[in-house]
Amino acid sequence: MSEDVNNIPENIGEGEELDNIVVLNDEEGNEVEFEFLDLIEYEGEEYVVLLPTEDEEEAGEVLILKLEDTDSEDTESYVSVEDEEVLNKVFEMFKEKFKDEFNFVEE
Repeated sequence: MSEDVNNIPENIGEGEELDNIVVLNDEEGNEVEFEFLDLIEYEGEEYVVLLPTEDEEEAGEVLILKLEDTDSEDTESYVSVEDEEVLNKVFEMFKEKFKDEFNFVEE
């Protein structure tokens, strides 16, 4: 997993029904659940915006990963995004798209 996170709305709380759960493996091979929030297209690439479902330390922060093509149509591959400018642009697009649904918190 990557440390590429951004602040997400404060109105997503515990006890809400979570749809679109994605399970990823971290560096140690542990399964980690995320809620899929959106797929954003930016400069011809696709990025997923994910919200951790259990990690209290990073509550309210999203993970943005780049979607990569694989040889199998049934399998998707996600890679961390190192470019801070791309991360910020994708997150700004996400915030604009959901501005009426979430209350975003600035750091």
